[in-house]
Amino acid sequence: MSFQRARTEEQREIRRRAILDTASAMLHEMPVAAVTLNELSRRVGLAKPNVLRYFESREAVLLELLDRFLQEWLAELAGELAAGIDEKLPMAERAEAVAEILSRSLAGRPVLCDLFGAQGSVLEHNVSVEVVARYKRASLDRLTTMAALIQQHLPELGENATLFSLQTMVMAGALSAYSTPPPSLQAAYQAQPELARFHFELKDSLKLALTATLLGVLPRPDLP
Repeated sequence: MSFQRARTEEQREIRRRAILDTASAMLHEMPVAAVTLNELSRRVGLAKPNVLRYFESREAVLLELLDRFLQEWLAELAGELAAGIDEKLPMAERAEAVAEILSRSLAGRPVLCDLFGAQGSVLEHNVSVEVVARYKRASLDRLTTMAALIQQHLPELGENATLFSLQTMVMAGALSAYSTPPPSLQAAYQAQPELARFHFELKDSLKLALTATLLGVLPRPDLP
């Protein structure tokens, strides 16, 4: 891909989208940690200084992609929850259904989970106050959207729906690191199967964690 010099706002926006789309394609080939600015520049057909005219760092690119993927997931999650939960079920059964849908949905989006895992420790570093504040403002909107979706099917959660939504993203990121071990660790697991205890299947481990969290914060009808 090659570009002429961007002279209009439309041309600049085309170039920004090209950078984001190229980075998105890279994330479907490799983990977040392997995405470099040099390789991104090479694939998009721009010198690295030119890429930096549109995004101040690799992390700024990935933060914008994280927000894009999160919006796409939440749009699909609304339909998945609506189709998969019977509102007439008792509270505990609805909680288990929510945990099942969330874990299955997130396990099917490994790139999003990888970005969740890198967010606090990597992506929110090497960015300016302006960039990270803009991202966090967008994140508040996404969190509000997710909490409303959860509360629609589990109104008993009340204000805890927001905290649960945030914890879901954090747990998905943390557990995804244990579900996709690097090649050396995979070889170790094959050579010494007892070590595979440290390997998690993302969907199952996330469902267990989310179910335990929900049942822990929901009110107990048998208690005064």
